Amino acid sequence: MFQKFMSDETGFIVSSELVLIATMLVLGLLVGLNTLRNSITSELDDIADAIGNINQDYSYSGLTGHSASVAGTVFDDVEDFCEVGNQVADTFQLCTATVDGGVEN
Repeated sequence: MFQKFMSDETGFIVSSELVLIATMLVLGLLVGLNTLRNSITSELDDIADAIGNINQDYSYSGLTGHSASVAGTVFDDVEDFCEVGNQVADTFQLCTATVDGGVEN
């Protein structure tokens, strides 16, 4: 009975069909993973741009008490290299180059 079952191919996927189905699954998996990678990269790019646009300026004035005083201070957050000129054509937008569909934008 076992020999008959092993030699019977009716209704069962033969090896050439199995190779074809496996190839289609692998190609579909590769395309899906590529799309997932591009989506994650795009979202991380958006997060990096948001963090880069945080204004970190601060200042506080000095204090004078009965017998002591403390000087104030100021910090001005200047633009970094990647933040300068992001509106100019042919420059990296905030130094993050993303690839969309095989074309760098």
